[in-house]
Amino acid sequence: MNSGRREDLRLVRGKGCYADDLEFSGMARALMVRSPHAHAKMRKIDVAAAMALPGVIAVLTGADALADGLGPIPHATGSSKTGSDIRLANRDGTERRITQQFALPLDRVRYVGEGVVLVVAETLAQARDAAEAVAIDWEPLPAVVHATAALAHGAPQLWDHIPGNCTLEADLGNPTATAAVFAGAAHCVRLNSWIQRVTGVHMEPRAVAATWDEASAMYTVHASHGLGVVQMRNELASVLGVAVDQIRVVAPQDVGGNFGTRNATYPEFALVAWAARRLHRSVAFKVERSEAFLSDYQGRDLHVDAELALDAFGNFLALRSVNTGNNGAYTTSFIPLNKGAQLMPSLYRIPVAHVVARAAVTNTPATIPYRSAGRPEAIYVIERLIDLAAQQCGFDRLELRRRNMISPLEQPYRNPLGVTYDNGDYNGVMERAIDLADWAGFLHRRRASRTRGRCRGIAVGNYIETTSGAPRERAEILVRPEGKIEIIVGTQSTGQGHETAFPELVAGWFGVPRDLVALRTGDTDFVKAGGGTHSGRSLRMASLVMHHATVEIIEKGRRIAAVLFEADITDVTFENGGFVIKGTDRGHSIFEIAQMALDDGRVSSELGGPLAATSDQVISGLAFPYGTAVCEVEIDPETGELEIQRYTSVDDVGRALNPMILHGQTHGAIAQGVGQALLEQCVFEPETGQNLSGSFMDYAIPRATDLPSLTTALSEVPATSHPLGFRPGSEGGTTPALGVTINAIVHALSEFGITHIEMPATSSRIWQAISEAKMAMSRPRIPDYANTGRKAAISGDTR
Repeated sequence: MNSGRREDLRLVRGKGCYADDLEFSGMARALMVRSPHAHAKMRKIDVAAAMALPGVIAVLTGADALADGLGPIPHATGSSKTGSDIRLANRDGTERRITQQFALPLDRVRYVGEGVVLVVAETLAQARDAAEAVAIDWEPLPAVVHATAALAHGAPQLWDHIPGNCTLEADLGNPTATAAVFAGAAHCVRLNSWIQRVTGVHMEPRAVAATWDEASAMYTVHASHGLGVVQMRNELASVLGVAVDQIRVVAPQDVGGNFGTRNATYPEFALVAWAARRLHRSVAFKVERSEAFLSDYQGRDLHVDAELALDAFGNFLALRSVNTGNNGAYTTSFIPLNKGAQLMPSLYRIPVAHVVARAAVTNTPATIPYRSAGRPEAIYVIERLIDLAAQQCGFDRLELRRRNMISPLEQPYRNPLGVTYDNGDYNGVMERAIDLADWAGFLHRRRASRTRGRCRGIAVGNYIETTSGAPRERAEILVRPEGKIEIIVGTQSTGQGHETAFPELVAGWFGVPRDLVALRTGDTDFVKAGGGTHSGRSLRMASLVMHHATVEIIEKGRRIAAVLFEADITDVTFENGGFVIKGTDRGHSIFEIAQMALDDGRVSSELGGPLAATSDQVISGLAFPYGTAVCEVEIDPETGELEIQRYTSVDDVGRALNPMILHGQTHGAIAQGVGQALLEQCVFEPETGQNLSGSFMDYAIPRATDLPSLTTALSEVPATSHPLGFRPGSEGGTTPALGVTINAIVHALSEFGITHIEMPATSSRIWQAISEAKMAMSRPRIPDYANTGRKAAISGDTR
């Protein structure tokens, strides 16, 4: 199917409905007073002057919240004992160390921008005035912003119960066998690099509105949340100390971006609900863009020290790595570290591996899964290592990948860290991408670039993902006699086009036009269970419960039709939206059967009533999308200016439900990955923890002119891990983008002897690398007799 999206017409007409569009009678405005310090004690908070200002309704502190019984936010950090991914536990078997995040801190702040006081006033301007009048007696404390620095001896301690700031140190794989292989390998290459921190930069900053009904003792909270209204309701109930049936959570119809950084409960969500009850009136809150840069959950931030061992023929022998993740101030999630560590071998045949996965708390905003959580980092590392091996050991880049790629005959394949991949034609996808990118014509294009004084580079990058997500999903389907089919499903869209794709799928099963099928989501009044949107789970899980409910409805309809036709059920077939008797022209549409089920006396009580079905399932296991990207760049060596000339992506989604939507998601995902590779970085001043990239003046994101027209294609090898063959398809554009973009840049700069460049590869950083390389080339070369042996290590470290 390749029809247009239902959502688009209202969006392009400016008719979308977002959280900040909501207005309620008597709505007050809330504002957060935020910490100017990355680490400090709050000795005293004086709100008297703020309360005396016109229009101020309340000025609330952590002490007020504690007195009213507000608890910590129960973030879904995961456990070493549960889940469908490889379990990560400390080496001694203990659980990872978890912090508590209260909606308002009681005595200490741990990052710049942390909210410490909630001001509520009649207008936003009055709230701003009051916020400036709040007096706080601060005792600044030493800060640390990088994970490796936080783990160093003598680093400032953030939490009393987390000695050395280390929240996790786990081993995956076989360290003894891996070390033995490295000791005898013909070649070893090393990459010591940092995958920098980025943020979601949503078009729509987060917003929440809440009301309180005294008569029913019911909260109603309107806010966008990627993990779904059910989980948000449960977490808010925990914070507020009430039963889940006292909270209704409603997601606005539209969301201006998610990418994972909306997939945890923000303190303001609970605070606004609390204020609405305390003040007996509706309250709304929206962050300004500058606040979002300071206080949004952020992504990536992983330091990696990795090595790859090869034999003399280029066969991969072993992989080892130390992956150090930055939790930020709070342990909101370990998922990126977990998912990335277990996929370090990617889709290559590597017999043994050992990965140390460790994490640290720092004086920065908490990190959570950001598009393709952890997998872009892992793929970046292995693809950089492969290109380093080719460059330094004399192998061909393509042949090195072909030689070591897992073949279909080896599938299902268990990687050396314990993850079993399902199936796929990995090499076939790579060859298709190479052809689409015209790899063979690159040398001609490079010569043309050189005539203009430019350097040109090309690179290929392969990837595999592992996606899981909350395992429970629920669907309810109702066939209405008036000619409509209604779907209620627990997951919800944050821009992926569910409103179009899910009805398409169900309409196809029922054999009716798509316009007759409607989707309802995002309201706990009728959504009873489901896991929301994350980890590529939505179509993968929703398709199963929707299909199960559809089959149940069709079977019920066949039984009803058999009664009405006075026929044997084996003679009743369902096709083109209707039930017919084999070999006759007797039949009724599914909507006619739905009507008869309600009021035809021949239908028994067992079969009578609405033609509907519910499927509520716990779906375990993993899914494994995969694909290939090819990036081609041109660089002006005089200025470091870079242009991406071509970008090609081929992604296997198992089965493409709506190719147009998939291509659109791939385009956006590529922009996010390339944006990180070239432009984006959250920068914190090391000594003070101040955010130095707190606006669009300092945090650069891609513009339309930064990317060429993208070439994207879909591969459809049905997934053996899914009964309907689907693989997730929304994150593949991002996953290989970091590695393939940097590899293309390094290839372009190889004539200068440059072997690595750190992200973001800005024009300034490229120019600096070229300048340093030219200076090094102009100096007399002294033989390095210590590294002439056949096992000399090759490092991509830029330090």
